[in-house]
Amino acid sequence: MSILTCDSKNFHEIVLQSDIPVLVDFYADWCGPCKMMAPILEELSQEFEGKIKIVKINVDSNPNLSSEYGVMSIPNMILFENGNQKENIVGARSKQDLINQLGL
Repeated sequence: MSILTCDSKNFHEIVLQSDIPVLVDFYADWCGPCKMMAPILEELSQEFEGKIKIVKINVDSNPNLSSEYGVMSIPNMILFENGNQKENIVGARSKQDLINQLGL
């Protein structure tokens, strides 16, 4: 499974109604640390396919979602389980740190 792109139109369906945990990556194209996280998130999406879904949301295109979930700096990754916010990870992380923090 590759990383999905999400926006305010499909957020409810893709994230909140998912039957598996969803890691939402709030990012921007101009963000250097966000670019550093992209290949790590891609690896995780492939290695843990079926266990976790990874979704990207561009903060510039979706300011309402960013505001609703309190995203003040990026990268900001929020883990959702059963439609509920479970974990909030702010800043770039190593692959192993993410695996540990997400309990994968």
